[in-house]
Amino acid sequence: MKNLLLIIFIALIPFSCGAQNKSKSDKEKSEIKPSKNEDGEWDITVIDTQFDYFLNAIAKPMNQYSESYLKTKNTMLVTEWNSYYFSGKYRNVIESSIDYDPKENYGIKFEYKLYQVFAYVNWKYGLKMNGLTGSDGVRY
Repeated sequence: MKNLLLIIFIALIPFSCGAQNKSKSDKEKSEIKPSKNEDGEWDITVIDTQFDYFLNAIAKPMNQYSESYLKTKNTMLVTEWNSYYFSGKYRNVIESSIDYDPKENYGIKFEYKLYQVFAYVNWKYGLKMNGLTGSDGVRY
C-alpha cells in the first residue's frame, strides 16, 4: 500500500510543477478606464508610489496647459500607447491599454493627469513617445 501511494505521488509531481500561465481572455484583458469620482468628475487612478511625488515635485503645473492642448496630445499619446500594448512592445512598462474617447469632455484635471501619466513613464522608465516632447511634463 505504501509503495502504491509513493508511485502515485511521484507520478503526479510533473503535473504539479507545470507552468501555470494562462492567457487572458478578451474579457480579462487589462484596460485603464476613466471613471467618475464622487464629485462627478472624471478621474484616473495610478497605482505607483512615485506618481504623486512626480506630480507634485517634477511635473509642470496644470495652469501651464490649455485643455485643448492636453486633449490633442492625449489623443496622440493614447493611440501610441495602445499600439505598443497590442503589439507587445515594452511589456515590462505597458501592462494595459487605455480606453479614451477624444469626443468625451473629461475636463482639464483628467486631461492633465492622463498627460502626466505619459510624462511620468518617460521620466521613470525612459520610454520615449512620439507625442511627448523632451520638455513636456518636466519642470526645469
